[in-house]
Amino acid sequence: MSTDTSSTDLAITGMTCASCANRIERKLNKLEGVTATVNYATERATVAHPGTVDTTTLVATVEAAGYGARVHQPAAAVPEDDGSAPADPELTALRQRLIGSTLLAIPVVLVAMVPALQFDNWQWASLTLAAPVATWGAWPFHRAAWTNLRHGTTTMDTLVSVGVLAAFGWSLVALFWGTAGEPGMTHPFDLVPDRTPGSGLGNIYLETAAGVTAFLLAGRYFEKRSKRRAGDALRALADLGASQVAVLRDGAEVLVPVAQLAVGDSFVVRPGEKVATDGEVVEGRSAVDQSLLTGESVPVEVGPGDAVVGATLNSGGRLVVRATRVGADTHLAQLTRLVEDAQAGKAAAQRLADRISGFFVPVVIALAVGTLGFWVGADAGWAVALTAAVAVLIIACPCALGLATPTALMVGTGRGAQLGILIRGPEVLESTRVVDTVVLDKTGTVTTGEMTLVATVADGTIEEEVRRRAAALEGASAHPIARAVVAGFDGDVPAADDFRSIDGLGVRGLVDGVETVVGRPALIEEAGWPLPASLGTAVDEAQEAGRTPVVVGWDGAARGVLVVSDTVKPTSAEAVERLRGLGLTPVLLTGDNERAARAVAAQVGIAEVEAEVLPADKVAYVRRLQDEGRVVAMVGDGVNDAAALAQADLGIAMGAGTDVAREASDLTIVSGDLRGAADAVRLSRRTLGIIKGNLFWAFAYNVAAIPLAAAALLSPMLAGAAMALSSVFVVTNSLRLRGFRPER
Repeated sequence: MSTDTSSTDLAITGMTCASCANRIERKLNKLEGVTATVNYATERATVAHPGTVDTTTLVATVEAAGYGARVHQPAAAVPEDDGSAPADPELTALRQRLIGSTLLAIPVVLVAMVPALQFDNWQWASLTLAAPVATWGAWPFHRAAWTNLRHGTTTMDTLVSVGVLAAFGWSLVALFWGTAGEPGMTHPFDLVPDRTPGSGLGNIYLETAAGVTAFLLAGRYFEKRSKRRAGDALRALADLGASQVAVLRDGAEVLVPVAQLAVGDSFVVRPGEKVATDGEVVEGRSAVDQSLLTGESVPVEVGPGDAVVGATLNSGGRLVVRATRVGADTHLAQLTRLVEDAQAGKAAAQRLADRISGFFVPVVIALAVGTLGFWVGADAGWAVALTAAVAVLIIACPCALGLATPTALMVGTGRGAQLGILIRGPEVLESTRVVDTVVLDKTGTVTTGEMTLVATVADGTIEEEVRRRAAALEGASAHPIARAVVAGFDGDVPAADDFRSIDGLGVRGLVDGVETVVGRPALIEEAGWPLPASLGTAVDEAQEAGRTPVVVGWDGAARGVLVVSDTVKPTSAEAVERLRGLGLTPVLLTGDNERAARAVAAQVGIAEVEAEVLPADKVAYVRRLQDEGRVVAMVGDGVNDAAALAQADLGIAMGAGTDVAREASDLTIVSGDLRGAADAVRLSRRTLGIIKGNLFWAFAYNVAAIPLAAAALLSPMLAGAAMALSSVFVVTNSLRLRGFRPER
């Protein structure tokens, strides 16, 4: 027998709660040699299985449990032609059910609850409108309830289905065999059921069946849409790479799809183009911007023999690159797998309502059956017995439970959006409550992410002339440092003649007819020009602080030093202090060099620093903190942060960063102001508190009212009204989030 073990990812459909994931996991793990983990949040199963168990068997096992399954295709392997996410038939169908059910349910609820609207034969019009809602609209709940029943389990879907069918079924009996169908009938509103024989058949509860269905479909839709976005980070990563590449064949450039590249092919990368795949430079010199992948703010100078990474940007001259890795072996593909694995490994937070429903639902059903049996045995008659049993089911129907999370989430996320804070879903709110460590990326998060001229060191009488001559020469270069130098001079820039770029060192040319040199200290030394001691000290101090010194010289001598750096955002220090105030320990994690990282950390008040780390190292560092027992929030903005954002217990992306970082995160700060991270944690914790309050009172009203209904002291109509009032309370309580204010 083969002992080889393979790993297969399955995309699962049809799960409605965390118990579904547990059921699938148990079924798969019963297969010999199989170890499976099912993630409800990402709707994926990761299965380790021996060669004797093939993917067909795995899919069949999931389908036998009542769910759909297919072999999962990585996002990078199935890019869309238009760059958009592929359509989700399940989400589309759910949206159609929600819209149709809502439009039909609104008039049914209004006419039932407002007696003045009850025209002759209104009950039959309500039946016409409510029937499609209770059947077609509520079909996802009925289907899930049936699947659960076949496997001997119950979930909240079971209670929804039973409640809707009970309310609708009783209404049919009352309309066709009772007095509720008579012309001129109006809804009575008795505080207790009328025990007169046959009186129970004078009431209908169509508004309950229609209203519960519409409310819970809304909650299900918003949950599904939130989970759907989990794969957007992977699609955004796939979109980073170049789609076409100019390959050199027989001395000519041939434009081909990147997928046709093979190891050993030579291809051309022009200025401003992305490097098509990982490779080695064979011709040309340039500066390559790797900040998206490494976080390093300064572009890397490359020449023949240097390695380059796919999806990085060529900022300077023309390069010819020989492909060394293609397809799934590239750095970008490996990063995609890091993000995917981190997402799949993040445990889904099980909602409180689902956990309680494990015993709440069967207890309610048992109480309804017991109530029916008790009153029949007490010779109260079938009408009284059925009325009391239906009252139990209606009062226990989880309308308020269904609203508790999505309503608070809707208000909280809406308020967050007004403040530039985007919250993914309820699982995010759970994470913010227990986070104790916040890991901050440096470039673009704590700092601006852009090179800026921060200082000029020269004789005070020629400082402006130093900047003017440097701007004249650097104006012809596309290098980020050159752009910072040009932006640092706001006067008239003269034209430069005889411009020459010295690869990796700087530029030189004639400014006002005088030979001028701008670049690294080595370029001045190469020219044989003396560097005064004061300027040498300025160079050393800049390098020690992690900044980039640019020496400017003319007339045979160095005249000044321009210091260029990625600057700290003005609000970063205040943001770090606020994060500390929330009980979080800040850590600076960056791919930049140690000196630059320490300098930035000192400016904003961070003691713990981890520098010069690759994307995989960032993931490992976050995982190490988690292994130490810490609950970690990660704040970043670059592609290099995406996997760490996904791995962290709470991922917070800066909105000014890349799409990949935003899609891999749980929270997004649109403004790019780090203070928003503290506001996001506060808002999330406040929203979570509202949700828990909603859930408590929704259950509390059930616990208090169910005994009254079982004792035949609560009419089904009053039970429906109480259920509606509980929903009003949940909505009103949630609306308090509109008053949330950021600290400024």
